[in-house]
Amino acid sequence: MLKGISPVISPELIKTLAEMGHGDEIVVSDAHFPGHTLNARVIRADGIGADALLAGIIPLFELDSYATPVVMMAALPGDALDPAVEEKYRRALGYGGEIERMERHAFYERAKRAYAVVISGETAKYGNVILKKGVTPALGI
Repeated sequence: MLKGISPVISPELIKTLAEMGHGDEIVVSDAHFPGHTLNARVIRADGIGADALLAGIIPLFELDSYATPVVMMAALPGDALDPAVEEKYRRALGYGGEIERMERHAFYERAKRAYAVVISGETAKYGNVILKKGVTPALGI
């Protein structure tokens, strides 16, 4: 175990986040998401809520400042979103900016191009989110 890193962040997830470059995207999905169907690089985080994963990822991950860095799945026509899900994710990320909503099949297409998919234990409907990685500030070493 490493100091300062949330215990919900697995060694595989740390490696994946470190490998990602500026503009790469990672999907943190709900437990129902067809991650294995859509992407070859899938990390399982069964039993861990997406908000806990987001809270663990964000200290390690700079969000893109040149594009909307947070994307969530939109509700299907005739269905409704639970606003508490977005609010829970905003709190976990400490993020007050724009969140893009994307139609389900367009979201799936984007997930195919993502660097990786993390399948969480989240059970909230439409509990899927994409994060776009930005440039990590220089440390001045």
